[in-house]
Amino acid sequence: MKIHYVTGIAAIFVVAVHILTRVVVPYAHSLEFEYIISNYHNIYYTILLEAILILISIHGFNGLRIILVELRQTRLWESSMTIITIVAMIGIIGFGTRTIILASGM
Repeated sequence: MKIHYVTGIAAIFVVAVHILTRVVVPYAHSLEFEYIISNYHNIYYTILLEAILILISIHGFNGLRIILVELRQTRLWESSMTIITIVAMIGIIGFGTRTIILASGM
């Protein structure tokens, strides 16, 4: 549960920073393709997006694991749900990181 609490608080912080960076730009301009791609070329913004991806994925999949473990409380079920959620989390983070890398042109 400590991981869940820490990632939740950290996610609130990084998402707030992300929202604050979006507020200073007019809404219509922030949706333009060129503007979005230019954001990915900013290393600090790219790091922020990666942090959001990792924190939200860990927080979400850990929450899902907690819910699934409460459904049935056997050792096999708990280990299976832990492994399944970790594999899914790694897959989501891997695909999201791939997308960030492709968009940033690294």
